[in-house]
Amino acid sequence: MKATTLTHPVITARESVQILGPRRKQVALFGGTFNPIHNGHLIMAEAVGTQLGLKQVCFMPDNQPPHVDHKDALPASQRLAMLELAIKDNPLFGLELCELERGGVSYTYDTMVDLKKLHPDTDYFFIIGADMVEYLPKWYRINDLVKLVTFVGVKRPGYTPESPYPIVWVDAPIIEISSTQIRERVASGQSIRYLVPDAVRHYIKKEGLYLGDH
Repeated sequence: MKATTLTHPVITARESVQILGPRRKQVALFGGTFNPIHNGHLIMAEAVGTQLGLKQVCFMPDNQPPHVDHKDALPASQRLAMLELAIKDNPLFGLELCELERGGVSYTYDTMVDLKKLHPDTDYFFIIGADMVEYLPKWYRINDLVKLVTFVGVKRPGYTPESPYPIVWVDAPIIEISSTQIRERVASGQSIRYLVPDAVRHYIKKEGLYLGDH
């Protein structure tokens, strides 16, 4: 496949502070369906927050993602309950519920417009995996979105840190866990110990989640 032509240089975490200018409140958003949240999500969020020295990393569950078949997702209340259990012991982590409160399809551009109006004193980062970077040109109103938020790409073997958009790149331990894998393991009676926080594992068992069509 032909390499992407760079129109912006690769930005390191240290350089990003200089680019953003005087220190303001800096918060990273980690959006996703979180169906369910797992240890890979938590490790990625911790790496971004600590490497960039951010005030907080907020997990932002979507209401109805534009690219995911909504029938496979649990109700927001259950996904949120697992998020709360997963992050409760880490003061770096928080929740941003604006997409659940707004309802409808969750477009990142609409979310950032709302958040910038509510919190004009905050610089926002948005966490994406290296495998998602190549899809950025397809994001809704991407050229306007990059003016509202700084994308943070988490490096991953096999993916070149290149993009036509400015991205801050960070390193994180590679944990090969997916929410799909966890749902499949639960449905087939396999253990998910050490793949999700214990509190999340107990919640899934207590509520009988992922045993049917999920």
